[in-house]
Amino acid sequence: MTLTTRLGIGLASVAALVTTAAVPAAGTGTPGADEPPPTYKGRVVAKSGLLLRDDPTRGAKVVRSEPYGATVTIFCKTKGDEVGGNSNWYLLTDGTWAWGSAKYIENVGAAPRWC
Repeated sequence: MTLTTRLGIGLASVAALVTTAAVPAAGTGTPGADEPPPTYKGRVVAKSGLLLRDDPTRGAKVVRSEPYGATVTIFCKTKGDEVGGNSNWYLLTDGTWAWGSAKYIENVGAAPRWC
């Protein structure tokens, strides 16, 4: 995993902890106060499967893959290398943190938030 990816994940984790610490305890009348950050779903639409990488770039190290039709969990999206006219990349949380080009992941429901 590259330094950029680790810093992004680390900052997201710290932000989640700070936000959680500032939220009133459950049962205080604040809806959703004890809920984790939302995740989103996507479906792999690359016919040959999708290579997932440790950075949102085409030349980054491949860390795993997902087959065509697989449902994946998306944490957030960011800009990276353009793939087929699409420069968005999704950070996936299924087993390992890995980046997949949004060109080959179809949203199921709402589009992911920005990282």
